[in-house]
Amino acid sequence: MCGIVGAVAARPVSAILLEGLKRLEYRGYDSAGLAVFDGEQIHRLRRAGKVRFLADAEQAAPLSGSLGIAHTRWATHGKPTEDNAHPHMSGEQLAIVHNGIIENFEPLKAALEEAGYQFSSDTDTEVIAHLIDQAVKAGASLQDAFLSTVSQLEGAFALGVMHKDFPGQILASRKGSPLVVGVGMGENFIASDQMALLQVTDRFIYLEEGDFVQITLDQVSIWDKTQQLVERPVKVFEHNLSVAEKGEFRHFMMKEIYEQPEVVKATMQGRITEDRLLEQSFGNGASELFDQTRQVQIIACGTSYHAGLIAKYWIEDIAGIPCAVEVASEFRYRKHVIPDNTLFITISQSGETADTLAALRAIKEQVLASLTICNVPGSSLVRESDLSLMTNAGPEIGVASTKAFTTQLVALLMLTVALARRNGLSEEQEANIIRGLHQLPSLLLAGVRLDKDIELLAQDFAEKNHALFLGRGPLYPVAMEGALKLKEISYIHAEAYPAGELKHGPLALVDKEMPVVTVAPNNALLDKLKANLQEVKARGGELFVFAGADKIQQEDGLKVRQMPDVPEFLEPIVYTIPLQLLSYHAAVLKGTDVDQPRNLAKSVTVE
Repeated sequence: MCGIVGAVAARPVSAILLEGLKRLEYRGYDSAGLAVFDGEQIHRLRRAGKVRFLADAEQAAPLSGSLGIAHTRWATHGKPTEDNAHPHMSGEQLAIVHNGIIENFEPLKAALEEAGYQFSSDTDTEVIAHLIDQAVKAGASLQDAFLSTVSQLEGAFALGVMHKDFPGQILASRKGSPLVVGVGMGENFIASDQMALLQVTDRFIYLEEGDFVQITLDQVSIWDKTQQLVERPVKVFEHNLSVAEKGEFRHFMMKEIYEQPEVVKATMQGRITEDRLLEQSFGNGASELFDQTRQVQIIACGTSYHAGLIAKYWIEDIAGIPCAVEVASEFRYRKHVIPDNTLFITISQSGETADTLAALRAIKEQVLASLTICNVPGSSLVRESDLSLMTNAGPEIGVASTKAFTTQLVALLMLTVALARRNGLSEEQEANIIRGLHQLPSLLLAGVRLDKDIELLAQDFAEKNHALFLGRGPLYPVAMEGALKLKEISYIHAEAYPAGELKHGPLALVDKEMPVVTVAPNNALLDKLKANLQEVKARGGELFVFAGADKIQQEDGLKVRQMPDVPEFLEPIVYTIPLQLLSYHAAVLKGTDVDQPRNLAKSVTVE
């Protein structure tokens, strides 16, 4: 949830480090800092708040040096203050940056205080700096001190360390938190995300769990968790750099909403013909594993969890296979009863979501196979799963997920087709679904074109503090996603319910101050949903309905926006768009930080 950048170069690195931090702002943070070694001493600069405050301070008092580390922090231990910002130091000789959480830092800290070390922060990270310093002072090399310290740490971490008595190198390691090496020409880098380094290289080594790395000007040396020297492949990052620019848009979130008609094409490209799914898209051996699948278990968090809930409707309705869906943070901490021949599916935009990754590791030996739906090639979930399907959405910068969600749904619908082939799906039924997927970009474009209309609608939310979202069937998880988006970026409290649950409690909340947003496509549940709307209207509630063409008419207290005619199995994807737009415009009217909402981070790499 934090960001790491490090550089060893023959040129000044401060500008590289600061640019890297700016490119990591989308991950969420509350303070930032950098440390640079000038050949004689380490100079450190830290600021609470935005990276621009740090950049302004560095411009006023430039840091010169060709070796450095930098960090954006999201508070876990201690408040977001300058004293708690990274890098942390032990004396004047060692600086460290750290993502993750050290669970046993308290006894380690107590032992260090007894040994005479004084702490200047409330963080768990400072413990690591002093442990390394203690080992070096006892005569260990920096590498041995680093390794011995890591062996004492419990929890999740990615680390970057430099020491003035061991110049020209950065040491780094990862356990449960992502870290990549950027390979340059006569210079090398580390970062928690390749996005941070795209201004200096497009060649990356994705470190594996437990890896330890030393980078110098001209060499990258990697040891695995058994401390054996290993080779890791160098991969070229292929995403277009323009994804990191807002272009004509005010915010990344709006840019990413508008990108959805195009990115779903990328999700489908090379994976479907005019009327057939190309099953080999899921990887070698997928067909044989799908033949054996009798049960599906989906694990995810946040928006990805909502995608999984929608997939449950598809998998059970179209494929006729039982499907369970659970939040990863709950699943990993309880006993499980896993039926035989279960396909275990994880969904994650980043591929580094801590709880999802831990759930996979805990259950992997008990299931038929694991499949991840992910947007980041080379991520931990991709490497550790038996099968993977990349959503190909391109980097998503806005913290509130939009295009990652819709591309996950497309991938899950394709998976549903693959599973349904084994359970009676005819060639004509498959062709009907695939032809619908080919229509999807134009249907999403029709949803995006409601933008200006929804902008006007959002004015009714500007002074509201609460909202209720309703849906039925697979549109209920869509309502959940709409409520999540509104609360994430506008800070309006929002809840979602199945519309049939209104009389079981939520109706008590309905009055003119509680806008009720409803997704109401023209399907078999529409008449029942209309009755639910009347219950709201009778109690003075103000309704905002996204409805199938001409099926619900606008009247006092009932504002309707007509949606295009959509095949029923595509309704959850298309009806997501207006809810994203509504949340965006409400947030703009509220004056919140749309792309970087408070207290949130893009990649949740800690519990």
